[in-house]
Amino acid sequence: MKNISGAEAVIRCLIKENVDILFGYPGGAIMPVYDELYKFEKEIHHILTRHEQGATHAAQGYARTSGKIGVAIATSGPGATNLVTGIADAPIDSTPMLCITGQVASSLLGSDAFQETDIIGISTPVTKWSYQITKAAEIPEIFAKAFYIAKSGRPGPVLIDITKDAQFEMLNSFNYEKCKKIRSYLSVPKTSNKSLKDAAEIINKAKKPFIVWGQGVILGEAEKEFTRFIEKSGIPAAWTILGLSAVPTNHPLNVGMVGMHGNYGPNVLTNECDVLIAIGMRFDDRVTGNLSTYAKQAKIIHFEIDPAEVNKNVVADVAVLGNVKLTLKEILPFINSNKHKKWLDKFKSFYDIEFEKVIDKEYNKTEGGLSMAEVIKSININTNGESILVTDVGQHQMVACRYTKFNLSKSNITSGGLGTMGVGLPYAMGCQLAFPELQVACVTGEASIQMCIQELSTCKQFHLPVKIINLNNRYMGMVRQWQEFFYGNRYAESYMDALPDFVKLAESYGHIGMKIEKPSEIEPALKEAFSPKLKERLVFMDFITDQSENVFPMVPNGKGLSEMILAGDDQ
Repeated sequence: MKNISGAEAVIRCLIKENVDILFGYPGGAIMPVYDELYKFEKEIHHILTRHEQGATHAAQGYARTSGKIGVAIATSGPGATNLVTGIADAPIDSTPMLCITGQVASSLLGSDAFQETDIIGISTPVTKWSYQITKAAEIPEIFAKAFYIAKSGRPGPVLIDITKDAQFEMLNSFNYEKCKKIRSYLSVPKTSNKSLKDAAEIINKAKKPFIVWGQGVILGEAEKEFTRFIEKSGIPAAWTILGLSAVPTNHPLNVGMVGMHGNYGPNVLTNECDVLIAIGMRFDDRVTGNLSTYAKQAKIIHFEIDPAEVNKNVVADVAVLGNVKLTLKEILPFINSNKHKKWLDKFKSFYDIEFEKVIDKEYNKTEGGLSMAEVIKSININTNGESILVTDVGQHQMVACRYTKFNLSKSNITSGGLGTMGVGLPYAMGCQLAFPELQVACVTGEASIQMCIQELSTCKQFHLPVKIINLNNRYMGMVRQWQEFFYGNRYAESYMDALPDFVKLAESYGHIGMKIEKPSEIEPALKEAFSPKLKERLVFMDFITDQSENVFPMVPNGKGLSEMILAGDDQ
C-alpha cells in the first residue's frame, strides 16, 4: 500500500490487530487520526466518552471481560494527562491496554507549546512500554510492538505518543507484520521441571494444604486446569477479589475470600495451614495483612508468570514460573488424588460461625436502613449468577464481592491494586460493549458514581443498558468506617452532603430512575430492572442504605489475618 498518511497508517494498524472498538475524545493534536477514523467508521466503532479518564476505564472493562486489548485515544496536554489514572490502574491489575495520544509538532517539542506535555515521562512509571513517534515510517513497527508487549506475559498498558507532523507525513509504503517476539524481552519465563516435581512432593505430603488464587488464573485462561488441580488434590481454595469468578461460587472447594474483609475461615486458617499454594496472585498487603505474622508455619509454593513478584513480599520455598495454564497442566500428573475432608470441614465450621454472627444478620436486617447484603442477595436471585458484575471501590465493593454468586469466569470486574473510585460506570460500559447480549450490573456508591457520572451521557448515545445499583449511605462508607474504628468517630469530610436527586439526574440523561427505601421494595425494583421489558434500557436504582453499616469481618490496618474482627460486637 502506497502514499498513505501517518494518520491513516494508525487506523490501518488497529484494523490489522482486529481492533473494532475504540474509546476516546478528540482534540487538536490528534485531529488527523480522527479525520481518518471518520473514513473507517464501518471497520472501527468509536465510543465518544465524556472524559478521557472514562475512555481508559471503559477500555479496561472491555479488555478485562473480552480478553482483548482495550484501546483508548486522546489529544495532547490535558487530554493525555487525563488518561493517567486509568493507565496507572491497568498495570497493577494486569490489564492489557493501548493508549494513543496526539502530540504537538516535533519542531515544537520542548518549547512549552500550547497543550504540550511530556506524556512519555509522566506515563513511564505506570506502563510496560511507551514510545514517541516523530516519523510516519515508524508507525507500523511501533504499533506491532505495542500490541505484542501489552498482551504478552503479564499483560499491562502501553502508550504511543504521535507528533502531529508524523500524522500528516506520507508513507511511501505501508506494510504491517504482527510482532511475535522482541529481542531481550522474555514474555513468559521458562518453567523448571524440578520446580514442578518439588512443588508436587510438598503438596502430596501436606496435611493441611491451602490454595489462594488470583487473577492470574483468569488471565492465563486456566480455569479448567485450575479446577482439575483443586479437584484432584482436594485442597480448599480461596480467592483474592480479582481471582473471583474463575471458579463458580458454589464449588465445594471454593471456601471464600481472603484479605482485609475476607471470610473468617480462610483468613484465620491461613495461619494454620502447613502448605500455602499461591496461584496467579502477588501477595498484596490487603491479602496478607501484617507480613510478620503471615503463614509463618507454612511452606510456600508460588505459581507466577512475573518473576518480579516472586519473593517480593513473601519468600517462596518453591517458585513455579510460567503461565499457570501450562504449569498446572504439567504438575497435575505428579499430584496424588486426595480429599482432605477433616481439613475442609474446618473451613465449613468457621463459615457456620461467620454465617451466624455476620451473614444471617446482614441478609435479615431488622432495624435501620437497607442492608447492602440484602440488595446483593436480590441481584443473585434476579441474575442467577449469569450477569457481569462491575463494582466501584468502597464498602459496596467488599459487600458485592463477598455475597455475589458467580457462574461465569471474567464476570467480576473491579479495581484491585489501585483501588480507583469512579471506575464502575466506565468499566461497565466497556463490559457491555464486549458482551451486548449479557446483563451488566454496576454496584456503586453515591461517592464513587459521581466521579464519572457524566458517562451516563455516553450510555445514552451508544445505547448501553447497564443496570446501576447505587448503594447510597450518604457517606464515603469505607472512610467513615475507618474513622469510626481508628480516628475516634471524627468523621472529617466523609459525609456526602448536597447529593443530587439521582432519579431525576438519571431521567435527565434519558434513562430510567428508581428510588428504593424499604426492604419490601428491593426485590420488585430489581426484578423490574432485570426484566425483558427493560433489557435495552439503562436503569439507575438508588438504594437508600443504612448510614452506620460497617463491613465485617475486618482485619484492622497493621494487624495479622488471625486478628480479624468478626462482627461489630467483637470490637
